Amino acid sequence: MTTLRCGRHVLDLATPRVMGIVNVTADSFSGDGRLDAAAAIEQGRRMTADGAAIIDVGGESTRPGATPIDVATELARVLPVIEALAGDGTIVSVDTMKPEVMRAAIAAGASMLNDVTALRAPGALEAAAASDAAVCLMHMQGEPQTMQAAPHYDDVVHEVRDFLAARAAACRDAGIGADRLVIDPGFGFGKTLEHNLRLLHDLAALAALGYPVLAGVSRKSMLGAITGRAAGERAAASVAAALCAVARGASIVRVHDVRDTVDALAVWTAVGR
Repeated sequence: MTTLRCGRHVLDLATPRVMGIVNVTADSFSGDGRLDAAAAIEQGRRMTADGAAIIDVGGESTRPGATPIDVATELARVLPVIEALAGDGTIVSVDTMKPEVMRAAIAAGASMLNDVTALRAPGALEAAAASDAAVCLMHMQGEPQTMQAAPHYDDVVHEVRDFLAARAAACRDAGIGADRLVIDPGFGFGKTLEHNLRLLHDLAALAALGYPVLAGVSRKSMLGAITGRAAGERAAASVAAALCAVARGASIVRVHDVRDTVDALAVWTAVGR
């Protein structure tokens, strides 16, 4: 799939694209969350200027052990940011698992839904199908509060691949076109370091399903385990992981450090040509 239909936008995926992360939260694992809407909007605009093709706006942390928030709080956090960035003509994704937030975000201008539960909440699949937004389906074993307690797989690559294939099939059965679907293995979501490394090494097995693959490895604890660096000091490791992902078939990388990643991908693409 070389293009992704995102509402009124069509995103060219002939070369890898960058999704910039805007966390409108107080408890982001990466330490970059902000509850000031104006600051979040400015961050999104700066990321777009630095080359991000998509801005992913999230109002609820999904880090390990995160405490859920209510719909009203999440809407108050994300809607002003979505409206402003979408008004600029930016492709805006909303990072949420709540159908009510999905519908309101689309009405506010979001053109992509990024759901860590792969549209499994009651009403989520229907909310996505009623829109023309792109959908990112992510694999997560368990839920954020408990997912890192004792993750176990017999074969992590096959199990994640089969789950994502099944969720994509459910979307297509609901009327969501294949040209609107993205899959995400969910690095760090119910996975040990060994699981994450195996998924990254064998990412081509997921890309073989035929849907664009999104890789979100930026600043994650797997990189801290490898480098010994704190979350805010993992930019170089994050860029290296992003390059590993695109070399194995990822079409989109979700990152905090947009400019560094865009530059690295420009070099990688030029050498590939």
